[in-house]
Amino acid sequence: MDWGSDLWDQHDVIERHTQSGLDLLERYVKFVKERAEIEQNYAKQLRNLCKKYSRRGVKEDQDTKMTNQQAFQDVLNQLNDSAAQREHLSESMTLNICVELSRNLLELRQERKNHLCDVKKAQQNLESSFKQLETSKKRFEKEWREAEKANQQTERVQQDANATKADVDKAKQHAHIRVHLADECKNDYASQLQKHNKEQNNFYHSEIPSVYKKLQEMEERRIRLLADGYVHFSETEKNVLPNINKCLDAISSTGRNINEKQDTMALVEQYKSGAVPPAEVEFEDYSVGSITCKQKTVSKYHSFLHIRNKYIIPFRKYNLHLNFAMKTYLTVIYMSMTGRTYLMVYALNNGP
Repeated sequence: MDWGSDLWDQHDVIERHTQSGLDLLERYVKFVKERAEIEQNYAKQLRNLCKKYSRRGVKEDQDTKMTNQQAFQDVLNQLNDSAAQREHLSESMTLNICVELSRNLLELRQERKNHLCDVKKAQQNLESSFKQLETSKKRFEKEWREAEKANQQTERVQQDANATKADVDKAKQHAHIRVHLADECKNDYASQLQKHNKEQNNFYHSEIPSVYKKLQEMEERRIRLLADGYVHFSETEKNVLPNINKCLDAISSTGRNINEKQDTMALVEQYKSGAVPPAEVEFEDYSVGSITCKQKTVSKYHSFLHIRNKYIIPFRKYNLHLNFAMKTYLTVIYMSMTGRTYLMVYALNNGP
């Protein structure tokens, strides 16, 4: 079964169906185009997100040895690589599906237009032939009636006793002319009928089946193109999924490689000062000694705090160490009160 032999009388159905198929192909092209735009926008948003949370030259962050902080930067890098794969997916969909199907769509539209024009032209030729047939038929009908009237007039003249021989001969001659014209019209009508039947037979058994078969083949190609478009849509995304999965696996591996013990010890190595806790505060007996001694003791202690806060603590903050004669030095401050001496010791580790 095919359209040419089984749908020869369903021109409107075939015309609507082929148009609907091309509309579906056009809709699919638009769908894939919007799908590619979504991937492109998604990739752009991922890149912006990675850029937003990436370190921007803060030296303290860049120099850190914390595995969990470095891992977060690795996560951002892998996500940025994943965005690149999304961009590649968008480009592949646009080039391999949208561009290709759009070109095929234009060709199919033109091909359909040409086939329908052929059908229309054949129909116009058949209609023109039928009009000529009707014209020759009506002319034959008219001339035949005139010939019959002429014969009847001849019979009446022959039966008229008053009619002369000239009248009879004139009537016979007129009837002969009319019959001759009627025969010519009859022959022309028969010729036109034969011609029309030939054209009609050619139209319904050759031209229409041929054109409709071509339209059927065109429709089958369109369906195959659409089917291949569905396959390419899936395969294109499947081709980039392994690379995206590699990025995701790298992120998982980064998380498993984080060493929480190492990070906590790194903080110790970075910020330990080597200082020892202060000694216990001894009891100060105010009943012995003068108020002046007590004030001097407090003043010396405040001087000690001032020196510690101004010179020692800043060095600890930057993890800097003083190099003198020995690895470890003592800063000794003597505070005297009523003959008793208190020793406060601060150790500074010189580092590696």
